[in-house]
Amino acid sequence: MLIGVIAGLIGLSLGIFGAIAFRLSEQQRKLVDVAIEDPSLPDGAAEVLAVVGRAFVVVDAIDGVVRASPAAYAYGLVRGHTVVHQQLLEMTAEVRRDGVILEKQLELPRGPLGQGTIIVQVRAAMVAEEYILLLADDRTEFTRTEEVRNDFVANVSHELKTPVGAISLLAEALESSADDEQAVRRFAKRMHKESARLAALVQDIIELSRLQGANVAKQGRPVDINTVVSESVDRSQLPAESKNIDLVVGGHSGAMVYGDQDLLVTALRNLIDNAIRYSPENTRVGIGVRSKDGLVAVSVTDQGEGLSPEDQERVFERFYRVDAARSRHTGGTGLGLSIVKHVISNHGGEVTLWSKPGQGSTFTIRLPEMEGQNDGDTSEARKPAAQTPETSRNDAAGVQEQGASA
Repeated sequence: MLIGVIAGLIGLSLGIFGAIAFRLSEQQRKLVDVAIEDPSLPDGAAEVLAVVGRAFVVVDAIDGVVRASPAAYAYGLVRGHTVVHQQLLEMTAEVRRDGVILEKQLELPRGPLGQGTIIVQVRAAMVAEEYILLLADDRTEFTRTEEVRNDFVANVSHELKTPVGAISLLAEALESSADDEQAVRRFAKRMHKESARLAALVQDIIELSRLQGANVAKQGRPVDINTVVSESVDRSQLPAESKNIDLVVGGHSGAMVYGDQDLLVTALRNLIDNAIRYSPENTRVGIGVRSKDGLVAVSVTDQGEGLSPEDQERVFERFYRVDAARSRHTGGTGLGLSIVKHVISNHGGEVTLWSKPGQGSTFTIRLPEMEGQNDGDTSEARKPAAQTPETSRNDAAGVQEQGASA
């Protein structure tokens, strides 16, 4: 009996000592892990990195990530404790080998699936003797904006060259045919057409320049969309009459929108002019207005040839033309729809397109109603049942049918 008690006490003592030893071992292992995961940086380095304002990554002698900012993870430069991109590792190797400060602009895949890229300006430098610091500045938007600007300048130069060259050649032909009255009339007519095209292009460029400096949030005011529609239709009557095209307006919105009335008139007039330009003679262009769910929608429907899915994806690009030869014949500059998209985007809205070859096209702009309006101002009877491009087209097409029956 005594022996059993002694054996039990010995076993209990061993268990207690084992538990204490295990606890001490765990605490020691955690201390080691902390020392590995968060090595000490030079005095003041952590404070400077916290306010540097750029994405940063600090790597050790074997390119393990010692510290990285949230932006570095957001940019996809770091995953876990690993630098993702080989180009960055090549920079750290060169800095470690030569001891120099290195700076490069890199275009890197963004995300593990490689969808999309990010353009970063990266600066690599030694920190003390064992660490390398990578500073990354996101230049994606700046670089792409610069590319768009360069493309725009090149396209404008090309577009201006065509009518200017034509006018120069026509002037020479006119001079050499001074005694031929019929030739003079023909060349003068061509010169007038080319000068009108040149004037339209210059005007569109001025509009784009004006849009760049417009601040709708600061300069805007309440705008009645019905007034915008009325003024836009009035300005488009002359080109419509020249092709015997009826402009039929239907619907009404009792809600106001917030913005710049002149810019909204410019955008809607461009849509109407575009519909007139690409519609056959003796047809109708429908303009439908509706309100629902806090949005004011204006749809413009033509009876033209329609657009293929491929053209629909690019039709809002600057200077893009579905048929360049036809656009030159109709006087299109290739800037009208890009102006529309820019204006509507600046007003917090969107412009959409529904089109099928052989069935015409419907462009619909949607703008948010101005907040703080009396709900009683907008009659339920005026509101549409849906907001899809198809129903917008049907609404505008219904306007055309009403105009026909009238």
